[in-house]
Amino acid sequence: MSHPEQTAEQVRAPKATASGGRTASRAWLLGFLAGVLGLAPWLIGGAKLPLQNLWRSEALPEHMPFALLPLSQYELTTIVALVTVGGAAAGLAVRIWSPEYRRLATWCAVGGVLVVQILAAAQSFTVLNQGLESGKMASLYFFGLLAGVILSLAASIGAVLLFASTSRVATTLGAGLMAIPFTSWAVEWVVGSVGYIDVPPVVPTIARWVPAVLVGCALAWCGLSPIRRGVAWVLNCACLWVIPALFTSVQYVLGTRALAGDVQEMLLMSRQILAATLGPDGGALPTILAALAIALAGVGARAIAARGNSQKTVG
Repeated sequence: MSHPEQTAEQVRAPKATASGGRTASRAWLLGFLAGVLGLAPWLIGGAKLPLQNLWRSEALPEHMPFALLPLSQYELTTIVALVTVGGAAAGLAVRIWSPEYRRLATWCAVGGVLVVQILAAAQSFTVLNQGLESGKMASLYFFGLLAGVILSLAASIGAVLLFASTSRVATTLGAGLMAIPFTSWAVEWVVGSVGYIDVPPVVPTIARWVPAVLVGCALAWCGLSPIRRGVAWVLNCACLWVIPALFTSVQYVLGTRALAGDVQEMLLMSRQILAATLGPDGGALPTILAALAIALAGVGARAIAARGNSQKTVG
């Protein structure tokens, strides 16, 4: 004699397994597409490996080999942007989708993103290794770039987890961390479309304020109630203050050929530039104030709208 309870459980189990499998495959595909989206600005520009100071032979920009990542000490912040935006896009897609098996979907999305990014890194470093001259400086350069890309991959995983989180504070913090890289990624779209020479003069001006708009909108969405969400406000303001300074310091120091190989002198200069960019002359204060103004306006508008809806309900 059959037991209805056991029969129902036996029926539900295959359905749950099938549902989990569909969730996993869709999330992996989302992650894969997000990883491609992250690299897209570089790809539409032709994806030629940047000119190298330590290249084995003389070469023109158009004669450089195809590379899925712009491996160069001058493009390290661009690499960070291309990689982390892919992770953020995957996490945001999971959050909007909000599947039943959320944790499974999140880690499958991480897997999809990493497949794209690891393959891109492997192809690019293979091409770089084939063209670099031999010697200690070339090895230091190669492994320095490799370390930078590995850290970028770790940051991409963090972006997926923050944006896919059910916590508003975590997602808002993700927006604060990604505001500067996303702006660099968006500018790279313009550069890839029209070329460095033809970039409209207004682009740098717009780019300066994009992080403030992104952070302000994220804080308005997060809100200030309950009060613990104020942590997100403090941390996002800190991101607008510190991350641009870090980007500027790293880009300046790594782009200075005179210091190539002198690690001690590079660290000293990086500390000096970081201290200067974190100071009053760094220009972070207007950006932070603009973000707070947008956030407070958004919170106020939401409060007014909520009050109006409550009055309509009572009426």
